[in-house]
Amino acid sequence: MSAKKLWDKGYSLHPDVEAFTTGDDYTLDRQLVRWDALGSVAHARMLASIGILTDREFDKLRAELVRVVKLWEQGKFTVEPEDEDVHTAVENHITGKLGELGKKMHTARSRNDQVLVDTRLYAKEMILDIASEAAGVAGALLDFAEAHKGVPMCGRTHFQRAMLSSVGLWAGAFAESLVDDLLLLRSAYEINDQCPLGSAASYGVHLPIDREITARLLGFDRVQNNVLYANNSRGKIEAAVLAACMQVMLTLSRISTDIVTFCAPEFGYFTLGDEVALGSSIMPQKRNPCSLELTRARAATVLASLLQVAEITRPLPSGYNRDLQETKRPLMTGLATTLGALAAMKVAIGAIAVNEDNLRRGCSSEIYATDRALELVQEGMPFRDAYRKVAAEVDELADRDAAREISKKTHTGAPGNLGLDKAAARLEQQRTFWERARQNFEGAIAELVGH
Repeated sequence: MSAKKLWDKGYSLHPDVEAFTTGDDYTLDRQLVRWDALGSVAHARMLASIGILTDREFDKLRAELVRVVKLWEQGKFTVEPEDEDVHTAVENHITGKLGELGKKMHTARSRNDQVLVDTRLYAKEMILDIASEAAGVAGALLDFAEAHKGVPMCGRTHFQRAMLSSVGLWAGAFAESLVDDLLLLRSAYEINDQCPLGSAASYGVHLPIDREITARLLGFDRVQNNVLYANNSRGKIEAAVLAACMQVMLTLSRISTDIVTFCAPEFGYFTLGDEVALGSSIMPQKRNPCSLELTRARAATVLASLLQVAEITRPLPSGYNRDLQETKRPLMTGLATTLGALAAMKVAIGAIAVNEDNLRRGCSSEIYATDRALELVQEGMPFRDAYRKVAAEVDELADRDAAREISKKTHTGAPGNLGLDKAAARLEQQRTFWERARQNFEGAIAELVGH
């Protein structure tokens, strides 16, 4: 027997229509079971506060909804195609256990309410995990920069040899990029951190519901005020979250390209450890940087997810539209992809061996051309004249001691003054924010389930 739909009015859809409208949404919803059940606990608590449920009825509902969470964690609760979605699966389970009481649970609530709050809670947890991993990679890069701050490296523009750099400058640049990405993630987190429950079908309900209660119980920072905007923001907020993930992936993609390039024998600047070097099925000598190559490719996946959400929402009229169902998949894909890429990158950074001799050999004399021109300026020659003089004599530039030349570049952020302590301080500020955000969220959820 098929599951009873929440919208059931005594007739059945054509099987092809039902299959098309459900799609693979039920498989995605399997990741939302916990949040749907906990959202229902908060909603039931609110209903009890306004007299729709008794305290005893609430206690029964909470106990059974918490049991759903435990069953899901044990792999004993799932969402099947005939359920259509997680909301149906959970409500049918509760009604099957508690009878008439289960039928009261949906009072003053729409499935729009449920999917909004489910995805917001899912995104909150995923952003917290992503921020933790991003901070970990940034920290690993700062440690790498500190360990190799005096190791010379050829700096490049247009991928041609340009000026003297250092391994420390290279690693510190990507660390600071990730610190900025954490700021973008924070903005996305704060935009996402508003409770939509109570918006119903976009226009509120004719009952004195208390939206502040559900927001507090679920660990949201605030209520999303305008009930129409709550539904209009579906897709918008997902896009904001994916845009922040995209910036993380851009950072990871560029560092991946550098590492892949610098590990090539023609450079030999770095060597990847065995834990990240995959082999070939036919060539015994191969050590392939596959996780880094896949990071670059999956950056395109996250970008595509962002564009998909933006294009789904762009032409829609205000209020709920079924098109919005299709934003769930790219949101989940983008978040999961970003989290996985960060975890893999942290391993890769820890597996890099620095080949200092090769790096020094790469610092050929022409990379000191600009330094020589500026020396002439210090002696009184106009810069443009010095530029032309050195350009005509590049082949005659003498090799210099790279470490000594690095030490001369002492202005803020230069190879001889990396300011790693400044970047570390900014990173610590971010870590403090994210740790507090996690504690607040997890504390609220633990209180909600009575732990």
